[in-house]
Formats: sequence, structure tokens, C-alpha cells
Amino acid sequence: MNSITKRKISKILIANRGEIALRVIRACKEMDIVSVAIFSEVDVEGVWIKKADECYPMMGDPMQAYLNYDPIIALAKKASCDAIHPGYGFLSENAEFAQACEDNGIIFIGPKPEHIALFGDKMASKIAMKRVGVPILEGTDEPITNKKEAAKIAGEIGFPVILKAAFGGGGRGMRIVRKADEFEGLFDSATQEAIKYFKKGEMFIEKYVENSRHIEVQIIADQHGNVLHLGERDCSIQRRHQKVIEIAPSPRLSSEVRKELLRISTKAMFKLGYESVGTIEFLVDDNDNIFFIEVNTRVQVEHPVTELISGIDIVQEMIEIAEGEKLKFLQEEIQFRGYAIEFRINAENPNNNFMPSSGTITSYLTPGGPGVRLDTSAYAGYTMPTNYDSMLGKLIVWAMDWEGAVKKAKRALDEYYIDGFPTNIILHREIVKDKDFIDGYLTTNYLDKKVELFNLNSEKSAKEEEERMSALMNFIERLKLN
Repeated sequence: MNSITKRKISKILIANRGEIALRVIRACKEMDIVSVAIFSEVDVEGVWIKKADECYPMMGDPMQAYLNYDPIIALAKKASCDAIHPGYGFLSENAEFAQACEDNGIIFIGPKPEHIALFGDKMASKIAMKRVGVPILEGTDEPITNKKEAAKIAGEIGFPVILKAAFGGGGRGMRIVRKADEFEGLFDSATQEAIKYFKKGEMFIEKYVENSRHIEVQIIADQHGNVLHLGERDCSIQRRHQKVIEIAPSPRLSSEVRKELLRISTKAMFKLGYESVGTIEFLVDDNDNIFFIEVNTRVQVEHPVTELISGIDIVQEMIEIAEGEKLKFLQEEIQFRGYAIEFRINAENPNNNFMPSSGTITSYLTPGGPGVRLDTSAYAGYTMPTNYDSMLGKLIVWAMDWEGAVKKAKRALDEYYIDGFPTNIILHREIVKDKDFIDGYLTTNYLDKKVELFNLNSEKSAKEEEERMSALMNFIERLKLN
């Protein structure tokens, strides 16, 4: 462990946008830290800009505004910022950026650059976790680019297999191959997608686990060697390998499997000397076998569900760890209560193969009441840009038991209304009415099996939603008149 120098942070630049930028600003406000926001030319109306203490434009390409880190670091220095918080996505798992912050005397609020680099390399992280006793899936030990060689290895492992971008994440550059004659075509498409998103086309191959549950463990570790867990989350409900709904804790995970997941996660991160927050992701098969997938070295999109069941502000803890502070609590002092569910609200059209949508929000009604949290930067009049991810925000609900959480979710989703372009709220309303969801039977192929049954493409669904919107619009007009 390196020598630790405590350094109080007084001003943070947030190298991100949207709801996560707003989330960090709120943490700064409560900690009496000055917040500095940045924005691209298409984000001039971003609500996080209005909430931050200071804000600065990043001119040029809208995507590069949040990816080109030299101007961001230069701005941080000019604005006298002590630290930079990367949020999630963009530069959050860029080891070179983290190192550049350190080299310029700026605190990077996140793990050490060497850990970001290790876990950003899927093969290296797999080998490292195996060495510290974490069970892994059968597959390749080195990245591979030769299609013929890869096909041979896949045949030896046995189909189905899954192809994964060796230097990627977030569901990009991934393909499930069930038959040998499909391999080469899917290998090509996975490689092309990996190059597009990560600039590297290397793949690795793993045995694919059918009917698995995607379970992840939230870790928090300070610079003094203290490593704790904040419980697990169930992220099984996915579409195209991207998470749609997240739950904490997992509704049908046995106490024995939960205990083992938490044990191996904390032990592994302690042995590797990890610092800051991180998420260790696993698959759990029908027989309760555990297999490591990857480590995410950043705050997760789904961190609110963990905050609601643990009572711990993960973003504030990140900042205090970066300052060199010790964790203020022991493992046994963390009390988990109830169930929380997060619904990712995306600007996409369920009636058109979930194609991303855009436009201006013309009418906007948000859910509220006990046990309801909404993390979003959307508002009436907000124009959804096409340059970034389609997520508008996250609706999170909490209740003391699973049944209560599902009922609260139904109520909150029924209150949520966005007009101006299609969203996936209608999909979430269908999911929470589904018997398997209500009973907690969730697997990674849940949506593959269910989407067609939800009749999202039917004229009836479209008509019902149109009638619902019309009724709500009439209600809004009556409110205006009163």
C-alpha cells in the first residue's frame, strides 16, 4: 500500500453530463464542495448546468466534448479544481485520463489508474481474478483476432459460446453463438462493433450459460486497506446485453449463494489492493454455480438501488475515499432494509424495435410519493439530443418487501408521463404486470422470451397508450384552468 496523504477537496469538475452530472452536483452541495459543470454545444439547456456552481462550454464535436481529456484537465486547472469526478461512461474507465489527472496534480475520484487498466482488459482481469480464487468461465486466456482460429476454439469449448470485446463493456461487441455455422458472421459483426466503440477489435470467447442470472456485488474500499460490500444487485433483465431493470437485493438468490458472492468479492478486491467503489459482476446458473464476468471501476448507473437498501451515499463515499479518509463504518454496521427496483427510462420506441427516439418533451408528469426516487435531468421543454446514449433517467422505488416494491413500481410507472417522443415506459408497465417478474423469476433471457408476449407492437397497445395520453392531457388542461 502506498503512503496516504489526506487532501481536502474543495472544488470538483464533473467530466460528464445528464443525470449523473446532476447526481454528483447534489453530493457536492451536501459536502460544501464547489461544483463545476461542463457542457457541449448541444447541451446548452442541460439542467445540470443551472444547478452547478460554475459551468463552462466545451466547443467542437458534441461527443468529444466529454471524451477529449486534455481540454478538460486544462479547464480544471484554470478553474482551480482540486479533483475531477468522471461519473459513468465517457472517461470514467480510461486509465490514461486517471493518470493524466494525477500527473497534473488533480485528484481523480475513482480507482487507481493501474486498477482501471487491469479491469479494462477483460482477459487480464479474468486471469487476475482466477489467481485470487474467483471462479471463472471456461474460455480463451488471450485476446484473439484470427477468425478461423477463434472458430476452432469455440468448437472445442462447445456451443453455445459468447463473444466479448476484450477491451470493451456495456454490452457492446458481444454476440451469442449457438451454432458453428453462425460463428464467422457473428465474429465479424462483434469485431466491427468493438472497433467502432473501443478502437480495438480483439475478442475473447467464453462458454455461454443459458438461463443464468446476472448478479453483481457493490464494493467500497478506502486507501487504508478496508474493503466492504454493500450487498448485491440483480441485473438479469437485459436487452441486447444492456441492463433495463436493476434490483437490490436479488429476489430469489439463496442465502448460501449470496454469502459466497459477497465473500469472494471482498476477498478478491482486498488481495488486489483495490480502492474506491467498484462492481464485481457474475453469472449464476441453474445449479447455483458462480462465474465471474467483469469488474466495473466506476459508479454504476444502478447505484441508487444499493443506496436505498443500505442508506449509504455512494457518491459521497467516493469523494471521501479520494480525500484519503477511512471508511466511517464496519461491515456489521451496515443494515440492509427492504427491496429497491430501478427502471432505466430510455428515449426509444418499443413499437419500432426499440429504435432510439428524439425530440422535445411537450408535456411531462413525474411520479412521487413515499418510496419513489427519480434521477433525471429531463423536464418539460427539454430537447433530447441524438449524440449520446438514449437514457433519459432512472425511476427507482423502495419498499420493505418485494411485493410492496412491485406494487409501488406499478403505481409510480402509471404516474410517469412523457409526451413529445416515444419512451420505453410502456415496456416497464408490461414487465411489472408479468407473473414471472412478480414472482421474482428473472434470467438474462427474460426479455428475449417476453417481449413478443407483451404485444408492444399491437394496434391495441398503441391505442391504449394514445387514450391514456389524451386523458392525461385533458387533466393537465383542467389544472391550468384552475
